[in-house]
Amino acid sequence: MPYALEITGKDIGAIEALHGLLPAGTEINIAFLGNESHDQRIRVAELIRQAGYEPVPIISSRRLTSVADGDRLIAGYLAAAAPARFMFVGGDPKAPAGPYRDSLALLGSEVLARHGITRVKIAGYPEGHPRIAPELLWQALRWKSAFLSERGVDFEITTQFGFDAEAIVRWITELRQQGIDALVRIGIPGPTSAGKLLRFAGQFGVGASAAILRRYGISLANLLDPVGPEAFLDRLTAAMAGKDLGRTAIHLYPFGGLVDGVAWINGALARGELPIRQG
Repeated sequence: MPYALEITGKDIGAIEALHGLLPAGTEINIAFLGNESHDQRIRVAELIRQAGYEPVPIISSRRLTSVADGDRLIAGYLAAAAPARFMFVGGDPKAPAGPYRDSLALLGSEVLARHGITRVKIAGYPEGHPRIAPELLWQALRWKSAFLSERGVDFEITTQFGFDAEAIVRWITELRQQGIDALVRIGIPGPTSAGKLLRFAGQFGVGASAAILRRYGISLANLLDPVGPEAFLDRLTAAMAGKDLGRTAIHLYPFGGLVDGVAWINGALARGELPIRQG
């Protein structure tokens, strides 16, 4: 699929409205929110499956309270919705709720073997992480790549959304130079208001200079103005031109709403405006 997307539990009511807009089998990542129960998370995956799409549960390692807690959640997902792929992340809490300090610890617990998981997603941070040094991010990515490859696990990388197209291309270039050839899904926010996009950027720890925000199309003086990723996509496409960056696709963060986000990305896809390379 040329693109995947992400929803939260509160967005599940909009799934039916996507009928006819979203191609059958599209991967939908399910955010792991701290104010939801495991039963609620599993129900979202079940509804996505029933609608004809592919649920991809995000497992927040630091929110799991015990080994048994994580195993119950993953087993519940598999029984209710049979996800073909899971995404493993560290998660937002500063202190872990249980035994897993990060996604490396959870993966290292052989959780994949216990549940027969052979396809996963991992996270990438082209513009850095507010609490993790760049070299530590690279060390973690190299460890995950080697760990998963040694076990024959198919994996792809979904990046955090950002504003600096050139930084994303530099990061993918470095990724390939380090021998990691997995598919990279570049995170892109759908159209929304400038203020809402900046609020989400704050929640996700995405930072940018005023100059980069201006290039994206954000005016700090007009936060109610609508803003889309068109200028960002133009710069991303230009920065990728002529470079051998391997397989790339798109991951949509529909901050402006599911239906509007999917309608936008379908239009961009039809016009050939998305930097997708499957070869």
